[in-house]
Amino acid sequence: MRARLALAASGTPYELREVRLSDKPAELLAASPKGTVPVLQTADGAVIEESLAIMRWALEAHDPEGWLTRDDPGLIAGNDGMFKHHLDRYKYPDRHGSEPDRHRDEGLRFLQNLDARIAIAGQLCGLERGIADAAIMPFVRQFAAVDRDWFEAQPLPDLKAWLAKHLASDLFDSIMHRPTPWSRGDQPLVLCSAASTN
Repeated sequence: MRARLALAASGTPYELREVRLSDKPAELLAASPKGTVPVLQTADGAVIEESLAIMRWALEAHDPEGWLTRDDPGLIAGNDGMFKHHLDRYKYPDRHGSEPDRHRDEGLRFLQNLDARIAIAGQLCGLERGIADAAIMPFVRQFAAVDRDWFEAQPLPDLKAWLAKHLASDLFDSIMHRPTPWSRGDQPLVLCSAASTN
């Protein structure tokens, strides 16, 4: 999701091939033997295998909203490391053999930090959305969806308003395509979105 957000914000055209991870196409494994998603193969054949790297690649080529000026690598690393660790064990306790309430409470500490930052200017790194917001928002969305009633009961007013604004944006709406899984011979979905101020 965050890779798609940056591709759309940058206006980068791309072909989307949805894959079923339980039945990975040979083309995916040929491009990226580790078989995880997302994977982006550039026009010159280079392969980018991490969502954050895809974001930076797209925005370094074209960044009309100045997302890269609103960056916080440390905060994003905390999201991708500690917060995602707790999110996975809260969301999938059977898979991880975890105590979901403990991981939920640890994740909440990170959300409280985000809430305090957003209270200052409305976004994580200033008045306008940037790469930090787009890189972190999809994970907050997942966390909120695990137990919506519990999440809504938490005193996180600025975080909740921030999340709602991102989910209601034209940019987010533009990336929410759910095509059927791609198979050899299928035409990919060709996308190119320009960022909106919404």
